[in-house]
Amino acid sequence: MDRLTQSLFTASAGQAADPLNPLDLTIGQSYGGGYFAGYISHTANGVPTHALVVAPKATGETQAVMKTTNTATSGTQSRYDGAANTANMNNTAHPGAYFCANLSTGGYSDWYMPAIDELDIAYANLKPDSTANTASTTNAYSVPTRTFAYTTSVPGQTTVSAFQAGGSEAFTTSVSGTLVGTWSSTEGVSGFYGLYLSFTDGSQSNILKSSISYIVRAFRKVAV
Repeated sequence: MDRLTQSLFTASAGQAADPLNPLDLTIGQSYGGGYFAGYISHTANGVPTHALVVAPKATGETQAVMKTTNTATSGTQSRYDGAANTANMNNTAHPGAYFCANLSTGGYSDWYMPAIDELDIAYANLKPDSTANTASTTNAYSVPTRTFAYTTSVPGQTTVSAFQAGGSEAFTTSVSGTLVGTWSSTEGVSGFYGLYLSFTDGSQSNILKSSISYIVRAFRKVAV
């Protein structure tokens, strides 16, 4: 069975797969119920294992706290596997993850709250504007592997118009004039904190889980 034929039978949760070969996608392309955001390598060797799909903004984004209490949640420490993190947060005490896990849109219901390195991949490929980058982190799971910090100008603004600032699918950077981050599903230091990413400058920070309602944008992944 060739890869394209096989892809018709290998979608998660028993759903019909998109007929496109997930290795032939371009950034921002409509795919898998949303838009292709980049490849991730769960083996951390630069070889893609999954295509990341970001949900449509109109149905796949909300604003919520990470958890209603500032307490640790077992099994939410992965930097690259948001699906695994979300499976351990699928309850009303974790409003953001609960929203993602129970979302049905684009013909799929296997959405999840992305891990921090999954958000970083989306930022690298779908950065909304040309604000200078400040992130000093690396990403062992990106494709290609990123072993260096961003420069102030790389990555630059995405060329995908729908994801540029003001576009219909652009990652949210502010609400009513106030800068906001995007929650990841990755637990931060001491278990009291969660990690979020700023789609303004790519920076990653810890913040108390219940302290603020930040943006949550659902993702799903397709094995390649």
